Amino acid sequence: MKSDLLSNIYNPADLRLLKEEQLTQVAQELRQFIIDVVSVKEGHLGASLGVIELTIALHYVFNTPDDLLVWDVGHQAYGHKILTERREIFHTNRQIDGISGFPKRTESVYDTFGVGHSSTSISAALGMAIASKLKGDLDKQHIAVIGDASIASGMAFEGLNHAGVTDANILVILNDNAIGIDPSVGALKKYLTAVKNGKNPKQNNIIKSLNFDYSGPIDGHDFPTLIKELKRLKKIKGPKFLHIVTTKGKGLQQAEENQVKYHAPGKFDASTGEIHLKSEENLPPKYQDVFGLTVLDLARKNEKIIGITPAMPSGSSLKFMMDELPDRAFDVGIAEQHAVTLAAGMTTQGMMVYCTIYSTFLQRAYDQLIHDVALQNLPVIFCLDRAGLVGEDGATHHGVFDIAYLRSIPNMIIYAPINEIALQNILYTAQLGLNNPIAIRYPRGRGVIKNWEVENFGQYEKIKIGEGNCLKNGTKTAVLSTGTIGNNVTDALAQCANADTIAHYDFPFIKPLDINLLKTIFSTFENIITIEDGVKKGGFGSAVLEFAATNNFKNKVKILGIPDEFIEHGTVQQLQQLCKIDVKSLINLFSNGTK
Repeated sequence: MKSDLLSNIYNPADLRLLKEEQLTQVAQELRQFIIDVVSVKEGHLGASLGVIELTIALHYVFNTPDDLLVWDVGHQAYGHKILTERREIFHTNRQIDGISGFPKRTESVYDTFGVGHSSTSISAALGMAIASKLKGDLDKQHIAVIGDASIASGMAFEGLNHAGVTDANILVILNDNAIGIDPSVGALKKYLTAVKNGKNPKQNNIIKSLNFDYSGPIDGHDFPTLIKELKRLKKIKGPKFLHIVTTKGKGLQQAEENQVKYHAPGKFDASTGEIHLKSEENLPPKYQDVFGLTVLDLARKNEKIIGITPAMPSGSSLKFMMDELPDRAFDVGIAEQHAVTLAAGMTTQGMMVYCTIYSTFLQRAYDQLIHDVALQNLPVIFCLDRAGLVGEDGATHHGVFDIAYLRSIPNMIIYAPINEIALQNILYTAQLGLNNPIAIRYPRGRGVIKNWEVENFGQYEKIKIGEGNCLKNGTKTAVLSTGTIGNNVTDALAQCANADTIAHYDFPFIKPLDINLLKTIFSTFENIITIEDGVKKGGFGSAVLEFAATNNFKNKVKILGIPDEFIEHGTVQQLQQLCKIDVKSLINLFSNGTK
């Protein structure tokens, strides 16, 4: 019986004590370790399984942490974490007070750069390499591992373009598995496929044309070939590029065969790979599905409707439209800037474009929002999925900044539906024709209406722009909520003995605010509470305070929301509790006189 090797590896120094022929066993044990933990604790699976051999080879050949290793995005870094002094605490991955699901500088010296969004690795590693040269550290190695989906992003090209005219000691490793979260798209993907199939001559190599020492493609699961090539490249100075071919989900049959589903499969049987299906009977729909089904229904009736997503067709549910109306729904790859300006261009020609982007990823296209859309007042319809706290993906993925960063842009309408009906109605209203761009923000996860699709789907009502609603009357205090966090207020008031003293108002339009309703509220109630699932600095509550100051109201205003700090990972419920916007915290606040 073979001895257990992984349990004796605390860090890469231990790994380097092994013979090269022992690494295959380490890979088997590491794969099984990840499968065993993720099957119970959940997390990103397929990406890490696909780079097990590469992870081991990199730490075996290079002198990490002195040599600097940068992972792009970080979905694939579980093996890296386990081999770098975190094996014994890996079971806390993505859990509150546990380790992050992504590389994080404050967590380990082996995590050289914090990641979570794609296509940053080349620029970061190049910056490190240039800094090392300036400090006279000429032997230090700098390695960036990037996937074929991420390398198609503009920022990755910018990094390659700069690196090619330097003599920086940088090695870019392209992990080519033809898939990000969804299958990779675009002309570069087709080019890489041709290279893998031997159809592109070496002299026509894009990477070589950028002054990189290119090698590959090689089998990223073949230890002897991989280690031999890494050792060779270690001796070469200047910008180098290694193209490896891997299989996402390698080692788990179901993960190899269904790479989209097993990117983050939830809980599953570690021995069989079968996903533990949750009963969805009588559950409310996911907000992403409300968006996807509604836009498809509207698009069937309105031929001017277009759908755009940057690499998130499944996550956003635009895939419903892509499957049925492929000529009018586009996955543009990991290219948020391009997605926004593409939508702007289409809008100038009379199309009604639903551009669906996760809130956290729209941050990457802020200039395009201002310069290409709002400045020209083009009525692009932005659908911001995963707005608010998203849970276990943590600080890099929370969609808590959108209200603040959108509210300052002239011409922008910002809408946050309280439930599924409000979401489908604003999607319907937008395609009737708006005079301004609009951002519709909605959260990750499920809504609140169990039979929405049966009882409400397709029964559209036009929404009046800028209008708020009174959900509950009261006598002393007014609570003003925006978006789905208002359901926490409703639930809390249902459990408060003094609920009759508290009124509740829904402000779906953060911009423009319902000024008339605000004047009524401030003239009626002494105490005002605002609540949002975004940052308090510059958010909805700030807008209400600006109104009060402008109109000389002196009421007491308490703002609830996300504090001025980066919120780490945990369940949405745990993080809401941390921010004191969960139901229990609201009950305590309301019951104690709202102080």
